[in-house]
Amino acid sequence: MLRYRVASMLWMFMLLAAAYREGLHSVSLDYAWSTVALASTYVAATALNDVADRDIDRINHPRDSGRPLVTGDATEAELLTLHRRAAALALLAAVPLGLAGLAVVAISLAIARAYSVPPLTLSHRTLFAPLALAIAYVLVPYAHGLIGAGAPPSQQDVPFAGALLALFLSRIVLKDFRDRDGDALYGKSTLLLRAGKTTTCAVSLSALVVGDVALLATLRPSGGAIFLLQLLVAGAAWMVVRLWLVADRREEQVAIGTGARAGNGLLVSTLAWLLLDARGAPAEHELVVLGAIAFAFALGFVVLAARPHEAVIGYKG
Repeated sequence: MLRYRVASMLWMFMLLAAAYREGLHSVSLDYAWSTVALASTYVAATALNDVADRDIDRINHPRDSGRPLVTGDATEAELLTLHRRAAALALLAAVPLGLAGLAVVAISLAIARAYSVPPLTLSHRTLFAPLALAIAYVLVPYAHGLIGAGAPPSQQDVPFAGALLALFLSRIVLKDFRDRDGDALYGKSTLLLRAGKTTTCAVSLSALVVGDVALLATLRPSGGAIFLLQLLVAGAAWMVVRLWLVADRREEQVAIGTGARAGNGLLVSTLAWLLLDARGAPAEHELVVLGAIAFAFALGFVVLAARPHEAVIGYKG
């Protein structure tokens, strides 16, 4: 239930917060406890959501091994037991983090419940679904990063956390393309179903631009670093435009996945720049490291963009 492609984003946002505020000059045991807490809350959330969305997932993810309720590898009772035990483990892992850690985990578990089950069932609400996910996937791990860095939240965090939120929203609103059949059948009021493809792509592209501008305004990297970061942003934007242009369902998923890779490259590059800048690295050293990261992600991006027919869509089996 710990779906690594998504779970890795939680740890990335935690590290970004810590690097932004403290530079990760010291390694605290709190990061280990936060890692366990984040993983456990995510398992608790996915287990509960899989029970709530079982019928929808049978349509959207018929052969996805990450949905054991659909494949028959687990029962509803087993997933609910897993949910309770993972929630308990998350709270237990938060004890060494103090009251702040316990509060963050409790908020995360409350969001998971509000997202999946009545009376709120935020996953069925057009605006609240992506906002709830943004809080759970960005602000919660960001708070864990601050706890690990020993840095209380401040105004300094607003523009940087806001940039990360916008970048995440740009990505998460595109999830509805993958799930539209089941969502439509069971009455989920997603942005895609309510407003259409053009509006959804426009929202994604707008959030990407806002997040990019906020990120650059907050970090103020050197000219060479800006260029490399913008290459990754341009790749993600190109894939949103490509998504809007294509009509084939498979091509849509390949465009979304390829754009997500460029987004991952942007986050990894940002983390690398923060770590180098915190240690006073010369500009030329920053360019070498960021250039290597950009090249690695750009290579995968170009291969997928040029040969989309060879891409494997994991959740389809």
